[in-house]
Amino acid sequence: MKKQIIVRGFIGALLGIVIGYFITIGISLLFGEGAYISCVPELIDAVGTETGAVIVQTILDILLGIAFGASSVIWSIDAWSIAKQTLFYLLITLPVMLFVAYFAYWMEHSVKGLLSYAAIFIVIFFFIWLMQYLFWKIRIKKLNGRLNSKA
Repeated sequence: MKKQIIVRGFIGALLGIVIGYFITIGISLLFGEGAYISCVPELIDAVGTETGAVIVQTILDILLGIAFGASSVIWSIDAWSIAKQTLFYLLITLPVMLFVAYFAYWMEHSVKGLLSYAAIFIVIFFFIWLMQYLFWKIRIKKLNGRLNSKA
């Protein structure tokens, strides 16, 4: 399992960079009016330069990718219930997400901002979880139907 954590963490780090970059492209297309928005202005102000802010944001994207990638091994622990897997995955990823969001200035730096961001993350988390759950439930039902028809 340790090897899987390392491999998934490494892949997650790379995906964190790629996803972070594509998000900046999307934000630039929506709000940039032809300009590229590399990161939020508050991060640039906090770091002092845009280049420095991009470096900090990239490191935070890597951290986020590692957390999501490495903790994904939880989904392969067959001895755990889906509820336990979900809870542990959430308990690992939520604090990392909040840490990254805070230091990248993706959220307001207040208790209200923290709670709002956490609530939004949890809603999105469970929406994605539900979609995955339903997808696999339908897929398993189809596979079982094929097995039953061959028997």
